[in-house]
Amino acid sequence: MKTSNEILQIINQYLDNMPFERRPKSLYDPIRYVLSMGGKRIRPVLMMMSYNLFKDDPERIIRTAAALETYHNYTLLHDDLMDNADMRRGNPTVHKQWDANTAILSGDAMLVLAYEMMADCPEENLRDILNLFTETALEITEGQQYDMEFESRDDVSEHEYIEMIRLKTSVLLACAMKMGALLAGASTEDAERLYRFGERIGLAFQLQDDYLDVYGDPATFGKAIGGDIICNKKTYMLINAEARASASQRNELRCWLRENSVVPSEKIAAVTRIYNDIGVGELAEKKIKEYFDEGRKYLDEVSVDESRKAELRAYTDKMMHREK
Repeated sequence: MKTSNEILQIINQYLDNMPFERRPKSLYDPIRYVLSMGGKRIRPVLMMMSYNLFKDDPERIIRTAAALETYHNYTLLHDDLMDNADMRRGNPTVHKQWDANTAILSGDAMLVLAYEMMADCPEENLRDILNLFTETALEITEGQQYDMEFESRDDVSEHEYIEMIRLKTSVLLACAMKMGALLAGASTEDAERLYRFGERIGLAFQLQDDYLDVYGDPATFGKAIGGDIICNKKTYMLINAEARASASQRNELRCWLRENSVVPSEKIAAVTRIYNDIGVGELAEKKIKEYFDEGRKYLDEVSVDESRKAELRAYTDKMMHREK
């Protein structure tokens, strides 16, 4: 069994040395740039750890894991363009470093490269892997569309929001876990259990992001808190605050949401106070724990020895007790 750090090292070494021999160089330089930014590599790590539950040579599936990470970074590249974001992981985004047209075209190439690498998996797994990958890619696009539509709606329910983050974020973690199991020859039942485990962990992970944007420590969160509040982003926190607020609290909250010319620190402080009065922080913590506990039950049911699950448990525990 390999540790998560050993697996991460294998992934980073592979991504750092991926050959880009095609031309024009100007199309592939932004791809190399995006992949060089680093990150936690959660999805390929989970895929290889899932495989490692059943077999001891996770490096065998490195190309499939790299394909999923390439796809994930493609979605980030296009998200940054759609959001007109300036920075990603402390570096200028592709459309800022180059231009919007380059971001679109290089992103498209990343998607095609991801499929090309995915198709290199063993022939006996090819149909299942490509079907899972394609379904996941479509679901993520659907989640992104819901997220865009929610920006102009004031009646988004908690149920709708959970489904949106399941599609936009959670299914890719679930896909990673199931792919690892399939490539290792796991049973259909265990592959599905690991999918559900990844799905629940992904929901908890995204809700934790919502929580940390309000209550995280800026020194460890890696960015200033309150960004979601400033841009009126629909989050678990805001949706539940609006649903549970008294009439006076709702009026005050909506005044802050409508006001364009505000001092950011004042808006963050005011909205956070409303959140505190309503107790949405505690609601979020409870929901995070609920999804995490559900996920752990699916992992409990995977039919391998408990000693083989220890590293995966430790890795996901660390994910869920992060401060950034």
